[in-house]
Amino acid sequence: MDTVILMSIIIFLVAVIAVIVVLNVIQMSKTNQYKKIIDKLEIEKNKIDSAPIMPELSKIESLLKNEKLEVMYDGWKERFENIKNVQIPKITDMLIESEYSLSQMNYKDTLYKIAKLEMEIYKVRTNSELLLNEIKDITTSETRNRALVTNFKATYRELFDKYKNDKQSFGELSKIVKLQFENISQRFEEFEQLMDQKEYTEVPKIIKSIDEMLKHMAVVIEELPSIVLMSTTVLPKKISEATEIYKSMTNQGYPLDYLNVEYNVDEANKKINDIIDKAKVLNLEESTFELKILSEYFDSLFEDFEKEKVFKTNFEEANSNFKERLDRTNNLVDDMFTQLDDIKNIYNLSEDDINLLTGVKVKLEELNNDYDSMLTQTNTFAYSKIISEVENLSNRLAKIEEKLDTSLDAIGSMKEDEVRARQQLEEVKGILKDSRRKIRDYKLPVIPQNYYVELNEAGAAIKEIVKELDKKPITISTLNTRVDTARDLVLKLYGGTKEMVRNATFAEMAIVYGNRYRSNEEDLDKSLTYSEVLFYKGEYKESLELTINALNKVEPGVYDKLTKLYSSEK
Repeated sequence: MDTVILMSIIIFLVAVIAVIVVLNVIQMSKTNQYKKIIDKLEIEKNKIDSAPIMPELSKIESLLKNEKLEVMYDGWKERFENIKNVQIPKITDMLIESEYSLSQMNYKDTLYKIAKLEMEIYKVRTNSELLLNEIKDITTSETRNRALVTNFKATYRELFDKYKNDKQSFGELSKIVKLQFENISQRFEEFEQLMDQKEYTEVPKIIKSIDEMLKHMAVVIEELPSIVLMSTTVLPKKISEATEIYKSMTNQGYPLDYLNVEYNVDEANKKINDIIDKAKVLNLEESTFELKILSEYFDSLFEDFEKEKVFKTNFEEANSNFKERLDRTNNLVDDMFTQLDDIKNIYNLSEDDINLLTGVKVKLEELNNDYDSMLTQTNTFAYSKIISEVENLSNRLAKIEEKLDTSLDAIGSMKEDEVRARQQLEEVKGILKDSRRKIRDYKLPVIPQNYYVELNEAGAAIKEIVKELDKKPITISTLNTRVDTARDLVLKLYGGTKEMVRNATFAEMAIVYGNRYRSNEEDLDKSLTYSEVLFYKGEYKESLELTINALNKVEPGVYDKLTKLYSSEK
């Protein structure tokens, strides 16, 4: 039991010692971390303190030649003393306070003081750098500015050489450009005077002025020749050509008011004069762009002129074609309505046919009115607008023509049906006549009753065709029905007559042929005798079948032989 208690005490002591050691390690780590930050900030403070502001101020003392520079020097010196005697000591005190808080292991307070120290160092460093740069602007002024001016002079010579080599391209503005070069040269002389007098505070203004003038001159040398060419030669020529073409086309009757040519030409001339006036003071702002817009406008205007010429040709051709179609359609409709009463008397036209014709006439009258209205506008609207109207009218005419064709097809079909009915009437009459002739040519002993029935039906059907043709107006559908019925009945009669005559002729031939076997064949003799009875009763088909069947027993294949014999006799 004592051993267990002892072991517990030992484990507890070891744990306490371990915790103490870990806490000490963490505390030392954090202390070292903050210590490094403070040391780094102290280095930053020393860099600010060692900035070469005083040596640069000493250089200024030898350049004090005017009151303005003296005032600037006094201000710089005052600011330097403030940094040296006030701001840097303040940083030093803040460093000491931070180190003290750290030594007391007050990490929260230390972290707060470090943050304030960083902000103060940043502010003082910025003030110091700004002060040093302002002083160096004067102490390094001569070397820096002379280097700039040397480059400016090289640029000046390059631009002036371009001007001399292409002087004629500047036209009347050449003198103004030359004067501007003289102004820049004068700025170089002013720079030298200020440098000789050590007026370094005025030099930046001259430097800036020279830089801006050279940049502007570069734009002038690059753009002014094209501006002069466009405003004095190219565009005036385009304006003159456009004006002449416009006058010529308007005299020829082209309606070009929609192009506003006269107004746009006046505005273009005003704009060109404005650009030239600005160019005389070397103000080229947006001039190139505006001239380009004007040039593109007149190019598009020339295209519009050419399009109108093409549209006029297309319009005249389309109008001629349309007028020809319209006149033809008008004449056709007039002729049709002149004959409409006669057509109604001849044919039983439906209400739809009459309405269709009336609708066509109404639409055609509307189309004629719209066409006349369009013709009155040819001197007002551009051909590019009018031609679309012709196309619309042409589409409307096409629909009218389509409906008219439908009506003409219907009436034409009625006429064709009537002509065809009359032709078929003659055809069925001829067939009926052939049927009667066949009966007469072959003197049959007996004509069956059904022949007369069919003959009467066919004759009656033909009379119905004649009646329908004599009616006014003719109902084509009824007429066609009558024709179809008569044709079917006559063909049926003709076919039946032909078949009856064939059977009778063939049966008679077969009986005569079978007589040679009568004396020897008793059964055949009986069959032939009965066949003769059937033959004289008018049952020719039954007589033929009975005779052939009887002969075939005596002489197989007799049917084919009789068929050939029948064919040769025909």
